Amino acid sequence: MPTTSAGILLYRLTGGRPEVLLAHPGGPFWRRRDDAAWTLPKGEPAPGENAEAAARREFAEELGTPAAGPLRPLGRLRQKGGKWVEAFALEGEFEPAHLRSNLFELEWPPRSGRRASFPEIDRVAWFALDQARSKILPSQAPLLDRLAALLGTD
Repeated sequence: MPTTSAGILLYRLTGGRPEVLLAHPGGPFWRRRDDAAWTLPKGEPAPGENAEAAARREFAEELGTPAAGPLRPLGRLRQKGGKWVEAFALEGEFEPAHLRSNLFELEWPPRSGRRASFPEIDRVAWFALDQARSKILPSQAPLLDRLAALLGTD
């Protein structure tokens, strides 16, 4: 059965135009990837946790700051690998230099027997929607269109 994640697409209006905060996955597999590699901060709900609560928790864990304010649903979509993502929009500000992501552990290099810790998110950045379309995972790109429609900027 495919898993489900919940996440928040943080946005701000600059000169009346939306910009979105995207996260670059940490760890060795993503180190050299840039275009089509960024994502919204997201993760799997804990047992009994609803999608909004999971999205808020994951945002705080992955960025190091709470997601304050009302969330606006962007709906669900299915990623290339089969995982479902339920997304919410949140207007707000975040200074990328303040990123404090949680860590995950991985055997690295593979089959070495050594374990290394990596941040779940190694960097975040603000992107205008046009630029975000080339940065975000292609299967998450419809979320940018949904945000533009929600804000009436499409």
